[in-house]
Amino acid sequence: MTIEWRYTTRPGLGVLSLSGHLGPDAVKRFHGAIDWVAARGTGPVILDLTQLRGWSTDGQLAIIRAARLLASHERPLHLAAIPADGSLVPNEGGPRIPVHGDLPTALAVHPTVTAATAATADRERAWRTSHWPDARPSTA
Repeated sequence: MTIEWRYTTRPGLGVLSLSGHLGPDAVKRFHGAIDWVAARGTGPVILDLTQLRGWSTDGQLAIIRAARLLASHERPLHLAAIPADGSLVPNEGGPRIPVHGDLPTALAVHPTVTAATAATADRERAWRTSHWPDARPSTA
């Protein structure tokens, strides 16, 4: 089992959403998504785990590696809606990774995202894997 991802740039930050299971089989794909994110957008990155069914220790370690990579680009990583048990492998010596209960809470702590900027969809861009859960074939 692997993951699907969607990345959305917003004014001053990016949101990387995951679905599936972040286990050993998905780590390479996750790192590819993080490389994609590091090359696009500015500001903090919120890793939205709302649709993630679970994660393994390997998946959690991949998140810590991602936090380090993003920190090297001066882009802090925040987590939103971590899987049910609420645990995360300790990140000793790495960048602090704030954890928020859900995506709206994570977005609310960033002053760059206000109702006015969130409403300007023309400044937002989004990319996703072909099997992202809400991906629908074009009817145009």
